[in-house]
Amino acid sequence: MRIFSIALALCAVLCAGQSLAGLSIQGTRLVDGNGSTVVLRGVNHPHAWYAGETAAAIPKIAATGANSVRVVMAMGTKWSRTSAAEIQTIIDLCKQNNMIAVLEFHDGTGWGEESGTAHISDIADYWVSSDVMAVVKGEEDYVIINIANEPFGNGVSASTYTNDTIAAIQKLRNAGYTHTLMVDAANWGQDWQNLMRDNAQTIFNGDSLNNTMFSVHMYQVYNTSAKVQSYMQAFSDKGLALVVGEFAADHFSEDVAEAAIMQYAEQFGFGYMGWSWTGNSSDLASLDIVKSFSDNTYTTWGNRLINGSNGIATTSRIASVYTGTSSGGSSSSSSSSNSSSSGGTSACSTGGSCDWSGTSFPLCENGNTNDWGYENGQSCVGVGLCDSNPDATTHCGTSSGGGSTSCGTTSDGHPVCCDAASDPDGDGWGWENEASCVVESGSSSSSSSSSSTSSSSSSSSSSSSSGGSSATCNWYGTQYPMCTSTSSGWGWENNQSCISPSTCSGQ
Repeated sequence: MRIFSIALALCAVLCAGQSLAGLSIQGTRLVDGNGSTVVLRGVNHPHAWYAGETAAAIPKIAATGANSVRVVMAMGTKWSRTSAAEIQTIIDLCKQNNMIAVLEFHDGTGWGEESGTAHISDIADYWVSSDVMAVVKGEEDYVIINIANEPFGNGVSASTYTNDTIAAIQKLRNAGYTHTLMVDAANWGQDWQNLMRDNAQTIFNGDSLNNTMFSVHMYQVYNTSAKVQSYMQAFSDKGLALVVGEFAADHFSEDVAEAAIMQYAEQFGFGYMGWSWTGNSSDLASLDIVKSFSDNTYTTWGNRLINGSNGIATTSRIASVYTGTSSGGSSSSSSSSNSSSSGGTSACSTGGSCDWSGTSFPLCENGNTNDWGYENGQSCVGVGLCDSNPDATTHCGTSSGGGSTSCGTTSDGHPVCCDAASDPDGDGWGWENEASCVVESGSSSSSSSSSSTSSSSSSSSSSSSSGGSSATCNWYGTQYPMCTSTSSGWGWENNQSCISPSTCSGQ
């Protein structure tokens, strides 16, 4: 009995030592230190090529509602070295703006095909250098280490990809890193040979802490909804965590199924991060999210990523390590933290603005005081959050934001466009009065108090069906069948995805 008691005491000590502080992987989910699920909804920022823009860009990315930002860095092989001091500044900026920092070194992109690139083992060596470790260790709650961007081109064998990736993971673990690690797929990230998909379990098992997630870059290889669904379904079936680390609406003028990527990422509870904030070369200019670092107007792609169906503004949820509240273990991000109320009231009863690190945002007026929000078609700042930020200033009085348009709003609070001509690309979204707006059938200059057409509703559920015995859910503009035997979350019935009534009504 005494031996058994000693064994229990020893286990208590040793088992406690195995628990991870900070972000960790639990099945398909990324979980923060509070035990709450974090579904990455973010943007890529090209720090390596525009280091001077990062201090201003990070707060602007946060203002979209993004809960994460993937930051391009360099170790000096192909581009100027990102110093440890710069990495510290990037981490601090992300923490100040309530975002998870996904840090990656870009020098290995396309190894095996691209000349002058670093092998993933060399990049791992850089991660374990003393100056980098000094600023990254201790940030396990806020930083994901994406070891290397697209570290294998086409033509590598499955064994090379798998073994070299595992070796890099083990090098970081042996050095003492306990962070969540993210590994990119082969084939320039697109995994068209399925080397990552088919060997993901082996790679995961090669991590002594079982704290690795997988990143696929979805461009023209994923040009149909079926391809996107099939790939994500495979990781869901394996019980492994996946994120779409890069994607856009097109790539070198070839189509990408971006709507399906956002839809199925939401359905499976997987993360996505759009490429990229701005600064792409002329042949990839359509991938810019904003028009330039100085002009924060969303491009067509940016408007789709931020404000479109299943976009960042409606699906992003700030990690609970920043909000101080636990969202539980739900694997779905079906409701947005940006519209949640903390129950307080704004100190500025007549409106107001927040000067956030040099950029002015309207103060939230729907009771959200301690977080970022989304009102009247634009991001807003809770007055408590603004007051608590030493780099921000609260201004009461007339809000600097664009406010709602004169043509009403949809049921989910988006302003309705007054002119259908505001939607030149036909995606259902326009831009008026310095804000995104929904283009509805018959939009004109006539005033309406509140519109709630089925194409723009993001939270309604309907029970109409051809047979009269089934129900459907309008999930952010897309109809799905309602589950009959699944009590919460998403289900699979009658050979198709379905939504539980509780999840549908909780949008």
